[in-house]
Amino acid sequence: MANVDGGHHYRLLVAKNSDKEVMRMKKFMDDDFLLENETAKYLYHEHAAKMPIIDYHCHINPKEIYENHKFENITEAWLGGDHYKWRMIRSNGVEEKYITGDALPREKFQKFAEALDKAIGNPLYHWTHLELQRYFDCQMSLDGESAEDIWNLCNEKLRQPEQSVLGIIKKSNVKVICTTDDPADDLKWHIKIKEDKRCTASVLPTMRPDRALNIEKSDFVSYLRRLGEVAGTEIQSIEDLRRVLAQRIKFFAEVGCRISDHGFDEMLYREASHQDVNGILQKALRGESLTVEEVVAYKTYLLIFLAGEYYKYNWGMQIHYSCQRNPNTRALEVLGADTGFDCIAASNAGCALTCFLDSLNRQGKLPKTIIYSLNPNDNALIASIIGAFQGPEIAGKVQLGAAWWFNDTKKGMIDQLTAFANLSVLGNFVGMLTDSRSFLSYTRHEYFRRILCNLLGTWAEKGEYPNDRKKLGKIVENISCYNALQYFGF
Repeated sequence: MANVDGGHHYRLLVAKNSDKEVMRMKKFMDDDFLLENETAKYLYHEHAAKMPIIDYHCHINPKEIYENHKFENITEAWLGGDHYKWRMIRSNGVEEKYITGDALPREKFQKFAEALDKAIGNPLYHWTHLELQRYFDCQMSLDGESAEDIWNLCNEKLRQPEQSVLGIIKKSNVKVICTTDDPADDLKWHIKIKEDKRCTASVLPTMRPDRALNIEKSDFVSYLRRLGEVAGTEIQSIEDLRRVLAQRIKFFAEVGCRISDHGFDEMLYREASHQDVNGILQKALRGESLTVEEVVAYKTYLLIFLAGEYYKYNWGMQIHYSCQRNPNTRALEVLGADTGFDCIAASNAGCALTCFLDSLNRQGKLPKTIIYSLNPNDNALIASIIGAFQGPEIAGKVQLGAAWWFNDTKKGMIDQLTAFANLSVLGNFVGMLTDSRSFLSYTRHEYFRRILCNLLGTWAEKGEYPNDRKKLGKIVENISCYNALQYFGF
C-alpha cells in the first residue's frame, strides 16, 4: 500500500508541476519575445521599439525604391534574391529548380515552408515570423500545412497600396538607407529619389571599390576600362587610377555618400613604393600573371590611398573580411557567384590590421573605421585592436562591427556585444544593419534590439550595472539610432 500511495502522490505532484509549467510557458514570439526580465521589457518597449531605423549597410536596389516596386507575390518578396533562405532550402534536400530555378512561385514557397519548419534555432525562423507579424498581421507559424493559407494572406496584403516598397519603408520607420554601389555607378536612382521626395527615408550611396582593388580577377582590366570611361580618362598608370578614384569619391560625396565599404577574403598587408605598384599595375594591364606578393602590395597601396581620401571627406570606412568565397566549384559554374555557397574563413589578420591602421595613423589620415570579421573567433582580437587606435575626433572612432552574415544569430549578437562591452565602450556602438537584399528585412533591427535590451537588462538585474532606467534607456536609444546618426554625420 505504501508503494501505491507513494506513486499516487508522485503523479499528483507531476500534474501540479505540469500545470505550473504550462502557466509559465511563454507564447510563441509574443510581445515580450526574447525579453526575459522586467528591465529588458521596459527597455525594449519604452525605448528601443520607438527608435527610427538607420540602415547604414544594405544591398537593396535603389531603382526599386524610386519606382516604388510592388511585389507580385510573397515568393518574390522573400525568395527572389535571399541566399540565406536558399542555403536553408538546399539543406533540406530540395532540387535547385525549387530554389533558383524555374519552378512556380507557389512551389518554391511550399519548399521554403517545409524547410523552415525544421529550422529550429536558426535566426531565419525568427526573422520570417517577425516579418509575418509586422507586415502581414499574421500570427500563424509557417510550415508545410499552413503554407497555403499564409500564401493567400500575404499575397492579398501585398496587393494593398501601403505594401509597396515606399510603404514598407515608411511603416518600418526607416530614416536612412545606405545602399552598396560601385565607383563607376552614375547614382542616377539616388539622385532621382532625392528629387522625387516621396521616400520618407534618405537613400544614400556607399562606395564599394572592390573591383578596382581585385587586380587578380579576370575582369580587372575590362573594369578599369569602364571606370576610366565614366571619368573620361584612360587609366594607364597608378597615378591615373588614383586621380579617377578621387574624382569618383568627390562625386559620391556630392550625392550624399558618407560611408565606404570593402570586402576581402582575408586581411593582408605588404608595403611597396609608388613606383613598384605602378609596375605591378602595368603587368596587369598587359595581361601578365602576378605573384601573391604583388597582388597584396597593390591592394595595400590602393587601400591606404582610398582611406586617406575617405578621411578628407570625414567618411566612415567599413572593412569586411574572413569570407571564403565560392568553395563549391560546381555550383559556381552552374549558378554563379552570390548564390549561397560562401562560408567562414579562418585567417590570422591581427598583424595586417594593426599595420594597416598604424600606417594611416602615422600619416594622420585614419578615418572612422568599422571592422567586421566573418569569423566570430576574431571578436576579441578586433575589440582589443580598436582600443589602440581611438582618437579625439569622435567617441568610438574605430569600432568592432555588428554581428555579420553567419554571425547575425542570437548567440552571434550576444557574443559580439559582450566582446565589445568587455574590451571597449559598448555605449558608443553604432548598432545593427540589415546587410540584406530584401525590403522586409527591417525586422532584423527589432531582433537585434530585443537581444540588446535583454542583455543590458540581465546585467542590471544581476547587479552588474545600476538599474537606473534613465541611464539604460539612453544607452539603448543611442545604440539603436543616435550613435549612427552622429558617427556617420547623416
